[in-house]
Amino acid sequence: MEKSVNDVWNEALQFIQDNVDDQCYSTWFEPIKPVKLQTNIITVQVPSKFFYEYLEEHYIQLLKAAITKSLSQDAKLVYSIVLENAYGNAQAPTMKLPSSGRKKHPRQSVNMPMKIGNEKEIKNPFVIPGLQKLNIDSQLNPNYSFENFIEGDCNRLARSAGYAVSKNPGGTSFNPLMLYGGVGLGKTHLAHAIGVEIKDNYPEKTVLYVSAEKFTQQFIDSIRNNTKNDFVHFYQMIDVLVIDDVQSFSGKEKTQDVFFEIFNHLHQNGKQIILTSDRAPVELQGMEQRLLSRFKWGLSADLQKPGLETRVAILGKKLYNDGIEIEQDIIEYIAYSINSNIRELEGALISILAQSSLNKKQITMELVKSMVDKFVKSTTREISIDFIQKVVCDYFDMPLELLKSKTRKREIVQARQLSMYFSKQLTKNSLASIGQQCGNKDHATVLHACRTVNNLKETDKRFRTYVDDLQKRLTLA
Repeated sequence: MEKSVNDVWNEALQFIQDNVDDQCYSTWFEPIKPVKLQTNIITVQVPSKFFYEYLEEHYIQLLKAAITKSLSQDAKLVYSIVLENAYGNAQAPTMKLPSSGRKKHPRQSVNMPMKIGNEKEIKNPFVIPGLQKLNIDSQLNPNYSFENFIEGDCNRLARSAGYAVSKNPGGTSFNPLMLYGGVGLGKTHLAHAIGVEIKDNYPEKTVLYVSAEKFTQQFIDSIRNNTKNDFVHFYQMIDVLVIDDVQSFSGKEKTQDVFFEIFNHLHQNGKQIILTSDRAPVELQGMEQRLLSRFKWGLSADLQKPGLETRVAILGKKLYNDGIEIEQDIIEYIAYSINSNIRELEGALISILAQSSLNKKQITMELVKSMVDKFVKSTTREISIDFIQKVVCDYFDMPLELLKSKTRKREIVQARQLSMYFSKQLTKNSLASIGQQCGNKDHATVLHACRTVNNLKETDKRFRTYVDDLQKRLTLA
């Protein structure tokens, strides 16, 4: 009996499901719809061009294997891509696909999250007064989810607050919720994750993510086109508004004025506002005090540099999602070496994987060290407490967990004291911070450790050797 298009696609899906995790399957394969089957050519419909490009980039080999298994070796896959048409026509214009040569057929437009970094303007940026809410594109990236956001001491408060907001938007005391921290620490990821979760929990709510720069540009355009009232009315209709990088409002008085008006309307009507910034509200310069005071109405939660365990977990999660296995000591080396921010950490991993793939080289410690050196210059790398603990543990050949444990064995205590001593000497961390990262000790314990090390290196020749060796390893690292 001849197979139908549904039979072929269901067989392919079964093969795919056995080779990817559940989250990946539900995100990237369940939305695909089989359209038709002609001889050995199967046509499937995907929701958007971005969706198609992502499949081509990440899962083309898996799709090829699945279709070949279900049909034959000469099977071909054709995409029918649902296009969005800004002009409101039922049919979108035909576009050429990338070099793969697969063709597509335009379909009726639907709203789908757009790719981050795309400069395409927000759909339907203005609303004619009197009209009801429009089904606007939220601009959210579905890959930035809570599941993909690794929790650690560095971001626990921000993540917990964000999750609470996603369960009850506008109904918690975290309104507005401001997420602040340095570059590459996960602010944008968390902001998107909140929006994605809200859309899942409350499909009827209108959620919009927009950068502060984009908001400003839209406002300028509305002044130029004499449509400011439409601009304000549009934003006042949003249920959950996410503004990224609000520090860029600094010095822009008119933009601050219109945002103040929108902010007040949303807040008074129980709508949720989520903001991100590269610094705390108190440190924002060039902002009107009335706007800053409103930023402080809710909760300001900071995201700090991730600790060692969090960095290892981030790398492990990314490798797991990509279906790649690397030796644990290599993962730990990357995490030890790059401690500035998550973006650089992931960038280094991507470069290592690319180098391995393009040159058909196995991922060895030698390859990783050569790649990491391009990201981190030893002479300029800031020594961290995590790095000091790693060096001390390697020197005494003991696991890091033992160093942070409560054991009172003499050799463990000495290693812990040396970690505290060098952390005080070589980092800018407070005594309380050093103690917390060295087994949740208090500042008095750190002071005692430093005094003990100073005394022992003067009276114990062997201990003096420990100190000198570790000093050389840390300063030359």
